[in-house]
Amino acid sequence: MKVKLCAAVAIGLSVLTVAAPASATTIERIVSPGGIEAWLVREPAVPLVVVDFAFGGGAVQDPPGKAGTAELVSSMLDDGVGDYDSKTFHDRLERKAIEMNFSVDRETLRGTMRTLKENGDEAFEDLRLSLNAPRFDASDIDLNRAQILAGLRRATTSPGDIANRRWWETAFAGHPYGRPVNGSLESLPTITADDLKAYTHRVLARSNLKIAIVGDIDPDTARAMLDHVFEGLPAKADLNPVEAVSPQGLGRRIVVSLDVPQSVVEFGGAGIARKDPDFMAAYIVNHILGGGSFSSRLYQEVREKRGLAYSVSDSLMWLDHAAMFLGTTATRDDRTGETLDLIQSEIHRLAENGPTADELAKAKAYLNSAFALNLDTSSKVAGLLVQLQLDDLGVDYISRRTAMIDAVSLDDAKRVAKRLLDGGLLVTVVGKPEGVASSGTTAN
Repeated sequence: MKVKLCAAVAIGLSVLTVAAPASATTIERIVSPGGIEAWLVREPAVPLVVVDFAFGGGAVQDPPGKAGTAELVSSMLDDGVGDYDSKTFHDRLERKAIEMNFSVDRETLRGTMRTLKENGDEAFEDLRLSLNAPRFDASDIDLNRAQILAGLRRATTSPGDIANRRWWETAFAGHPYGRPVNGSLESLPTITADDLKAYTHRVLARSNLKIAIVGDIDPDTARAMLDHVFEGLPAKADLNPVEAVSPQGLGRRIVVSLDVPQSVVEFGGAGIARKDPDFMAAYIVNHILGGGSFSSRLYQEVREKRGLAYSVSDSLMWLDHAAMFLGTTATRDDRTGETLDLIQSEIHRLAENGPTADELAKAKAYLNSAFALNLDTSSKVAGLLVQLQLDDLGVDYISRRTAMIDAVSLDDAKRVAKRLLDGGLLVTVVGKPEGVASSGTTAN
């Protein structure tokens, strides 16, 4: 992921965005003359326009044996385009303070463009060129490949990266979810310009596109922009099917030996799908367990009461074809076994007994009030609106969310705690841990 924007301009745009946050109270669903849909939030207080979008596909659409193709594509969409080589295009963006940003995860390739309203026409044209006419020049491929490879080499000595990668490749062995998003030291060198072009032609299409627009722009201008930027893309994506899957290896512990000061622990199990009727109850239960709040059980038991780790947390994750919860912590080698046993004990205790009425009430209050932090900048609003579309939650989700949280009863929370947390954990540990041994696999 790269941002081609000079520092002074970036700071200026950030100040403008924070100074007058977009309001998410009115979301308009607009459709262009060419049939392209977007969600629009008008915010005339600041002369800024944000366009956020996502193409379904992501790294799971990498060709076999060429993991990292999507990552390399996303790193190059704001390099050379159309008649502009990389340097000329970067200078063009900087001259008009246009920020363009692309990234990829397992299932989406996402992009964001921010511009001052007065530079909108040029910004929209630049975005059109990035999506419709990327050049993938050999020199740019070599540079971006080298940057990704350098990151991969650093990751071979990073306990957090190793633990995370081992968790995913074990939980989803043989499945596209198990492949590393940024590829490997072996796969990156095999990716060619033809691979990048083929990927963009298959994945960057109108049929798998979600768009949000936030800022000082009226609906007619927004509709015209949608057709100008996106209408030239293929109508239909050509995506390889992805099978539904559940995390494997639950009950296993995998220890990877690495000479580092602390052991890193990654733990996770099967989750609950985003469209499942029990999801909101699971969301609340997960917050009580370790959802990032200082009041969570894991934080209180692991850090506050015993000082075993600086931080510990977990979160729900959902993909189109799998759901899980995934957590992490880091602790002294000689306290690793104690820390991991305590985490598993707290998970088991919450699964068996559920939360208390007080915990449920406090979690609801926090989740309802903290949600406003997702709406305090135009960029956050745009990103949220794209995610709501990807999750197919409806244009009225924000207005319904509080009632959905409030509707979760204590009985619901106890039942779903059992469902969510009683399925076992896959644990990966990287370091020189004491009191932890690999089970069901051979230690490295």
